[in-house]
Amino acid sequence: MTDDSSRPDAARAPPTPSSSSSSSSPRARLRRFRVDVGTIICAVALLQSMLLVAFGYWGAEQLVSKVGESAHKVNHDRVEDNVLAFLAKTEALVRAIAHTPSLHPAGHDGDRTAELLWAALEQTPELDSIDVASDDGHLLMAMRYPEAAVRQVLRDADFSTETWEYKQPPDGDGDEDPRQRYETTRVESFRSDDDPTSDEDFVQAMKAQRPVWTSPFVLPAEKELGVSHARPSRRRDDEGRTQTLVVSASVSLGHLSSLVRLFGGTGHGHSALLSADHHVIARSDNPHLVRVLEDPDGGVLGALHAHMLASGSRGWTEDMAFALDHGGARYQVQTSHIPSTGWRLVSWEPEDALLGGLHRNVLWSLLLTLSFLAVSLFISLRLSKLVTAPIENLSRTARRIGRLELDALPRESSRVFEIQNLSQALDDSARSLRAFSKFVPVDVIKQLVAEGHALAPNGSPRRVTAMFTDVEGFTSISESMEAGVLMRQLTEYFNLATRVFARHGGVVDKFMGDGIMVLWGAPADLPDAEYQACIASLALHEEMKALNRKWREEGLQEFRTRIGIHTGVVIAGVLGSSDRLSYTALGDVVNVASRIEGTNKQLGTHTLISETTFAGLGGRLFTRRIEESIELRGRQTRMVLYELVGPADPATAANP
Repeated sequence: MTDDSSRPDAARAPPTPSSSSSSSSPRARLRRFRVDVGTIICAVALLQSMLLVAFGYWGAEQLVSKVGESAHKVNHDRVEDNVLAFLAKTEALVRAIAHTPSLHPAGHDGDRTAELLWAALEQTPELDSIDVASDDGHLLMAMRYPEAAVRQVLRDADFSTETWEYKQPPDGDGDEDPRQRYETTRVESFRSDDDPTSDEDFVQAMKAQRPVWTSPFVLPAEKELGVSHARPSRRRDDEGRTQTLVVSASVSLGHLSSLVRLFGGTGHGHSALLSADHHVIARSDNPHLVRVLEDPDGGVLGALHAHMLASGSRGWTEDMAFALDHGGARYQVQTSHIPSTGWRLVSWEPEDALLGGLHRNVLWSLLLTLSFLAVSLFISLRLSKLVTAPIENLSRTARRIGRLELDALPRESSRVFEIQNLSQALDDSARSLRAFSKFVPVDVIKQLVAEGHALAPNGSPRRVTAMFTDVEGFTSISESMEAGVLMRQLTEYFNLATRVFARHGGVVDKFMGDGIMVLWGAPADLPDAEYQACIASLALHEEMKALNRKWREEGLQEFRTRIGIHTGVVIAGVLGSSDRLSYTALGDVVNVASRIEGTNKQLGTHTLISETTFAGLGGRLFTRRIEESIELRGRQTRMVLYELVGPADPATAANP
């Protein structure tokens, strides 16, 4: 009967509820959560790539927006520069005419003034008419619309006399004779009620007493809405009287819209000029001429005008740039204040027309980037598999090495230098352990690891059955044989014996020359150890018959084995020094088993067992009691021994 106090299972308490519940705690679940290297590589690559793509797309969109704003501002600035150039040119022309010494709408200076106005009109195709009016009601005008003519108005007390000298259009290339271009084709004269001093440009200039751009009004000659730049000029006539002349240059709103449309170039946007009192005076988005003053209501112009009004005074006095959504489209808008006139120049351009190509390029770039990302992830997965698959295989190999399963270990071949080194290192470790296992029983190592024994000298009481074997007459056998042959026979003998012992649960403790020490019940408990040891001894004798027959046929010496078996409590464990350890068993039981084996020689027997071992058999094997008590060498007391003969029932096999 075994000692339960020495059983490992008896020393282990069943798991408590607290320990069981702790295994399902969040920390335990976190410990069970694992990811492989391939997942980490792909996750990091995906995260970095998505961040790069997101920031790249955001940056590209920001850049496209800036490019759109800049491109639209360039278009707007071009229109503004041309408007300002037109205004400056008109102002300079009016100033130059106003400073002419011989300027007068009537009298002997009238002809020279008419030629001057006509020449100025030829040089400024943007203008519809240029005129000079005096405060006594006289007017001299050079006009190209509705027909090219020089119009003169002489005011009397009751009526005005108008003379129209029709000319050829003043828009030639300038290569003809100036006299021919100025020739009159026909003349018309008639009376009218026209009073030049009541014209809007004359009134506003006289009221301001400085150069002004007038509000829109109906031009007297063209009978259309227009604006004028009027400049008063005070001078003395030949009789010493002070006289005020007003020089004006006019352009119709329809012509001004054409100029704004022309200034806009070939872009996809439009521009408009708004007067100081919020009326449209020119626009490029409407093909018809502006013939009446209209408010900027409806359409994109109305929407952006409402936005400007919502911004308060800032929207009307400061330059602005903003985006506007209208009619399902988004527009880039720029506004500028024209200081000399009080007008507002407004330009708008559809963002899709302005940036559609860039947006499409950005989207294509995004799609290409995502495609490259998908390809890169696929390649990363493939590359990670080249790393993770061999590592997983090597980890399984390492676990097998940890379990001391050292046979038929697979080799892992890899092009990765580090993995190849790791595979070689594991192979070297397995080869070293395989060599080490020849000296230390693998079962002993597994049991020590399973029980958690520290690799330090330790031991504990354990009930075992110990067996010692010896080859009969080995000294004389070894003297008569060559060393090589003897070594081969011993190797075959030990191989057979260890197979038999392992088959019946025995653990070889050590080889001692031609002898073997075997333990049943250590390091692991073994039920019915006495019976298993005795069955193993009978099987060894039986299988040695076949081996001896083979040797006999080869002309070699036969081996006859003598066995001694005893059962009892020993100190079993890892014993030795701190530098060199060995698992073995110590105690009187081991010494007695060795002495019993030696007694075979004096009794002429082959297998002797002690009375304790005999009691453990329970009569299941056939034994013969040695009648007299045997005195063992080195012991004071005699022992009762039994010879193990064979199975109790002759029909029972020797190797159950």
